[in-house]
Amino acid sequence: MSARHFLLAFLLFLSPLAQAQEAALEPLEITTGSGTHRFSIEVMRTDEQRARGLMYRRYMAPDRGMLFDFKREAPVAMWMKNTYLSLDMVFIDKAGHVVNVAENTEPLSERIIPSAGPVVAVLELNAGTAQRIGLKNGDQLRHSLFK
Repeated sequence: MSARHFLLAFLLFLSPLAQAQEAALEPLEITTGSGTHRFSIEVMRTDEQRARGLMYRRYMAPDRGMLFDFKREAPVAMWMKNTYLSLDMVFIDKAGHVVNVAENTEPLSERIIPSAGPVVAVLELNAGTAQRIGLKNGDQLRHSLFK
């Protein structure tokens, strides 16, 4: 492999890491029966951002997450194609209430994960977080996205 090819491969490897570090983090709080839990999240607001999501990333800090803003309330579906991290997906209505939680999703799977009702957003957290904080349907999230 030439030095040029090696450099190109190395830059492609670092690209998802750089994207994660460049994204602005916003505060989000989840209130469950066990208390209030604070996270720093990236918000995906455009079609391009939502399509990329956490694809190709190999690590996410325990207090981090990614919020997908779908702009309007409707049933949605997610998948794990090209996503190496097992995640908990939290489906959220416009008032910030949890509608459904898909725990411990399978990395790299193309299986469709439905919202189980109309939602305006999906929060992705590291797998096991929902269980650790006691997250359940009806719990409240606070972020500027929710009214």
